[in-house]
Amino acid sequence: MEWIERMNTALKYIEDNLLQEPDTARVAYEANSSEFHFQRMFRMLTGYSVAEYVRNRRLSLAAQDILTGREKVIDIAFKYGYESPESFSRAFSRLHGVSPRDTRKENAKLKLFSPLSFHLSIKGDVCMDYRIKTMKSFYLTGKSTKVTSEGGRNFKIIPDFWKQSEADGTIKKIEALKNRQKKGVIGNAMAAVMWYKDTDTEDDWSYLIGVETDGDRGEMETVKIPARTWAIFESVGPMPDAIQDVWKRIFSEWFPSSNYEHDKAPELEIYPPCGENGDDYYCEVWIPVVRKK
Repeated sequence: MEWIERMNTALKYIEDNLLQEPDTARVAYEANSSEFHFQRMFRMLTGYSVAEYVRNRRLSLAAQDILTGREKVIDIAFKYGYESPESFSRAFSRLHGVSPRDTRKENAKLKLFSPLSFHLSIKGDVCMDYRIKTMKSFYLTGKSTKVTSEGGRNFKIIPDFWKQSEADGTIKKIEALKNRQKKGVIGNAMAAVMWYKDTDTEDDWSYLIGVETDGDRGEMETVKIPARTWAIFESVGPMPDAIQDVWKRIFSEWFPSSNYEHDKAPELEIYPPCGENGDDYYCEVWIPVVRKK
């Protein structure tokens, strides 16, 4: 498959240039992809941002260099892009659980972070229900929080944010807003909005719980969702397992086999009222898309 070849070409470029600062624009070019789309694909498929992957590969190679004993630790730190032995030691210890100095001691346990490669995996014939729809811009109002994907922390931050918002009455305040406006793009549903400031901060993003309104509401934060073409995917089943599975399949199955790529704009989850624990609970994932050039 051409997509597999392009992604592996990008991985080879990363591996061939590990001692340089990662140029995500060039890496995306090697994959024949936009920078933003490549970073989202890479994160969803591997669990790492490009920067995290490069850092872990460097630290894995640094451990091998330390074990040979031919170079000083300070020289190895500079070799792999660290400005001081202290910053290198902190990063090294986070990955390996042992300091660079103690690495040379007998029986020191280290982590091998091997180069990645992508392979074709033929799965079952479970269909993905989706539709493509172009819509005008609209507004969502609610409360947001800052989220980081580094180390998978988003999987804790987001559920905690929902629980906190439920406990302190924020969800009720948000729900009350939807009764003030006529039926719009998402009707009475609640939405979760995920957006990134720029391609250099793909690990750090904002997450808003909100409802559709007619514009700015001073008491809460309002986000304008731009006019876009959306790929809308159906999720049926108990939360959060069902929708998490849909997210994985969008990036591992749908994008590689479609004629679309991610258009840089917020991603949405649309939650109709009630029944989120039921076996037939229906919700949607909205991904902004553009046709590949």
